[in-house]
Amino acid sequence: MSDDAADQLEPAVDPARLAFDEEALALADDVWRVARRLARDYQAAEDLVQEAYARAFRSWRSYESGTNLRAWLLRILHNLAIDNARKQKRAPEQLGLEADDYYLYERLGGNPVADVDVLVERLSPGPVLDALAELSLPFREVVVLVDLGDLSYQEAADVLEIPVGTVMSRLHRGRRVLKRALADHAEQGTV
Repeated sequence: MSDDAADQLEPAVDPARLAFDEEALALADDVWRVARRLARDYQAAEDLVQEAYARAFRSWRSYESGTNLRAWLLRILHNLAIDNARKQKRAPEQLGLEADDYYLYERLGGNPVADVDVLVERLSPGPVLDALAELSLPFREVVVLVDLGDLSYQEAADVLEIPVGTVMSRLHRGRRVLKRALADHAEQGTV
């Protein structure tokens, strides 16, 4: 292969891009320090830095050579941190276990593995359907759509034309009422 053919196979490297990459990577320690303060978590800070550099390298042409690259990178990092915080606020809250979550276990007591086997043997569709029928309509609709119909929160919200937060609230409260009703049936031996 001739030298001309070899030159045609290798892509031309833009000197401006090389200069940008070198200057941006030289600022990695500064970007990392700011990310650690913004995220307050090592893994989250790593993710922020990685995403900030990915965005910077994707849009390197929008950077005006000769201006403050450090400020430009930190602005990208800051915007990412704000976006992530907003996403976390919109995400459903992860609730820990509450006292009511152990309601059935406390009512039945004993070995949890044996209790599960006993409950499975004693379950019949009658009490479950009865308990479901006892739920008020707003709670029953959400429980049926999400738990029995396998719809996501958003899909259930779209079907019922209510906000996603309302779906999550009604589902939580509906499950709690069902749990208590089924525990009463189990205690009486009718489940």
